[in-house]
Amino acid sequence: MKRFDELFDELSAKVLAGDPASGTVAAVREGVHAAGKKVVEEAAESWMAAEHESDERTAEEISQLLYRVQVLMLARGLTLDDVYAHL
Repeated sequence: MKRFDELFDELSAKVLAGDPASGTVAAVREGVHAAGKKVVEEAAESWMAAEHESDERTAEEISQLLYRVQVLMLARGLTLDDVYAHL
């Protein structure tokens, strides 16, 4: 099990290493527009799961949304501190 901050650290390290086999690296390189579209897609899937599916399925969709939000942050060059400053 990973926590939000741990996942961000892991993804940041992958992006920094630039591993061409990494899906995260590829997603960040696709840019903000592509990353944003994935956030919208996962947000909709999270909502639909919450409306019509089990708690487990909803949690799975939300985990994918959180991942995609972090990819968007990395594509934009934001850190957790940038976001936490507004919570």
